[in-house]
Amino acid sequence: MQALQQQDFKALVDDHPKAIMLSTTEPRIAYVNRKFRAVTGYQTHEVIGQAPSLLSSGLHSSEFYQAMWEGLDHQGRWEGLIWNRRKNGETYPQWLMIYPVEHDDRQFYAGVFMDVSDAEASDERLASLAYYDPLTDLPNRLLFQEFLKARVSRRVQESRRFAVLYVDLDFFKSVNDLHGHDCGDRILQQSAQCIQSVLRRGDLVARLSGDEFAALIELQSDDDLESVCQRMTQIFQAPVVVDHREFFLSASVGAAVFPDHGETGSNLLQNADRAMYSAKLAGRACYRIYSAVDTEQGRYEQRLSEALIASLKTAPEEFSVVYQPQYQLDTGRVAGLEALIRWNHPEFGAVSPADFVPIAEQRGHIHELTEHLVRCILVDLPDAPGSLPEGLCLAINISARQITDNRLEGLVNPLFDRIRRIAWWPEIEITETHLMNLSVQCLNRLRIWGEEGVIVAIDDFGTGYSSLAYLHTLPVQVLKIDRQFIRRLGSKSRDSRIVSAILGIAEALDLEVVAEGIESEEQYRKLCELKCHRGQGFLMARPQSWLALNTTLIDQHQK
Repeated sequence: MQALQQQDFKALVDDHPKAIMLSTTEPRIAYVNRKFRAVTGYQTHEVIGQAPSLLSSGLHSSEFYQAMWEGLDHQGRWEGLIWNRRKNGETYPQWLMIYPVEHDDRQFYAGVFMDVSDAEASDERLASLAYYDPLTDLPNRLLFQEFLKARVSRRVQESRRFAVLYVDLDFFKSVNDLHGHDCGDRILQQSAQCIQSVLRRGDLVARLSGDEFAALIELQSDDDLESVCQRMTQIFQAPVVVDHREFFLSASVGAAVFPDHGETGSNLLQNADRAMYSAKLAGRACYRIYSAVDTEQGRYEQRLSEALIASLKTAPEEFSVVYQPQYQLDTGRVAGLEALIRWNHPEFGAVSPADFVPIAEQRGHIHELTEHLVRCILVDLPDAPGSLPEGLCLAINISARQITDNRLEGLVNPLFDRIRRIAWWPEIEITETHLMNLSVQCLNRLRIWGEEGVIVAIDDFGTGYSSLAYLHTLPVQVLKIDRQFIRRLGSKSRDSRIVSAILGIAEALDLEVVAEGIESEEQYRKLCELKCHRGQGFLMARPQSWLALNTTLIDQHQK
């Protein structure tokens, strides 16, 4: 061992910023540097000649160490997260790299490690390894997976169950797009603190990517998981405050329990992610615990999402447009058409727009979907009126996310021009919920369109949270009453009073009203009594192709 005490070696190694230990192949500890002594609490004379297992926490299984030595044999090195024990008995996680070295014709193993639980060492670890998120100072996905893998390996020594939480911030992208990335970064930092405040001592939280976080929580009782999940969703009921401004987000949380929902770290994280997606589907701002039934639905959703993106890019022939007529309810004459996108996939068949349109929005492909909508309409519409009735409206649905997209005007303006050439009026429909959150820039874009003769309609009216004062300022001309209020329409129905109130609001604001989803004569008569202006629904005409539309078909419901 004298060769290891040479002055040049000590100068090189003893002051190294990482802990270093050399062991023989027996194995026995042959050398430790100053950082090793600081991290472990052991002095040199206490460890020289001892087996490295002196440092073992006892938390890893024999399979863990077997895989470590197999990695050394086959790859010539091993690197990963390992839990060891200090002299005072405290267990701690260290990032350890082991590799063989030779000195004076002798073989040794060098172990170089960092205490990744040491907040004081954050600058060092960030400069050395990409295992921490620089924005929130939380472990990143890679390090979280290593923590999770190490926790799973402790299953032999510990009977306690634990859970993985997957936390996704709802609506963060909209806030980030509207207020900028600097503001968004500070919101993420505040959100990370909110998540940490919910967890208990011994739990771990990480930032996986973007607005997605994960947590590893120990379960002391059967009620622990529900309690933590509830607190995690409730903490975001209060606003996140940045620069004295309040930002309202919510969190969708998914949970998976070891070993019930997975016996490996990757399975647990994947199933927690699936449960989080189920929470999204349930309306956000809630939590779901992993269920195999939900997973089947989630797998279907994922396959459908992948198929949609592929079709949007490579299979334009799968998309088509149908048109549903709207009628003047007092005369029964046609007032316009609503163009509706359809997708017929070779595997999934005819997919409902209620399923694929939200996917296109969430995955950022709504512009491509609108491109197919416009392309199909332009194929159908003639260049001149011909025998078409004049003065009708042709409505298309626009996502609020598209209004700030610089590509939108170049896409829809040729369509608006074609509609005007056949002496019709272009109309765009935006859902009420999205319209309530539009920026000033978006509202100005709508005002300009209105000045150019484009009718702006609020779709699904009654499902959002419009105030009269706000409605009065919006550049809209039409309200479309959501079909849920039409479905139960009758003389004794509360929905009759709601529809009557909407019509009163519209009259005060000089807006036209369209009723959606008219399916019975009773609904039709009641809407006429209430003096609703326009209506559409299966009672009068189902959506159909352009070729199927003709004067007889359009006017079949005339009085």
